[in-house]
Amino acid sequence: VQLQASGGGLVQPGGSLRLSCAASGGTISSSAMGWFRQVPGKEREFVAAISLTGVSTYYADSVRGRFTVSRDNPKNMGYLQMRDLKPEDTAVYTCAAASGSYTRAELTTPIRYTYWGQGTQVTVSS
Repeated sequence: VQLQASGGGLVQPGGSLRLSCAASGGTISSSAMGWFRQVPGKEREFVAAISLTGVSTYYADSVRGRFTVSRDNPKNMGYLQMRDLKPEDTAVYTCAAASGSYTRAELTTPIRYTYWGQGTQVTVSS
């Protein structure tokens, strides 16, 4: 499975962006999906995850209430809606897929994920 994240860009504080994650070469319907972000010099940070059915969603404390993770299995797509963006949200955002079902704790760790997409840059600045 290949994943491709898109939708990043430059936005002012308080603005919104929607990131998309397109899967190809296989189905994501049997995989949990996660979003991570990374800034230079820092470790990859968990942002959000969604179970393979979409019933369960998980968020980092720093984005809860502002970000919404979703998926469309028939379209083989995942999404991250970001609202009320802050300068500290600036990072390269990447989507990932983990085959099977996992707990929240498991989905917050990058090692759980098998497939990773190329990142998309999100810059929040006035």
